[in-house]
Amino acid sequence: MARHTDETWEYRTLRPPRGSEKKEAIDPTSELNEYGKEGWELVETIEYVGGGTKFLVFKRPARTDDGGVDE
Repeated sequence: MARHTDETWEYRTLRPPRGSEKKEAIDPTSELNEYGKEGWELVETIEYVGGGTKFLVFKRPARTDDGGVDE
């Protein structure tokens, strides 16, 4: 059974940087640490078979206009 919550979320994606050959991702540790400092949590990765494009999907509780968390 799905859990009901009044909490709302905001989402953000990161496409890991690619090297000059466009095949291997460069380690995105610094970007991940910045996202973490901003309250983002990694929740999913998206890969496209054949295209090699990968996105990292993050979420955090939605923020209100005053910078607080929307409850």
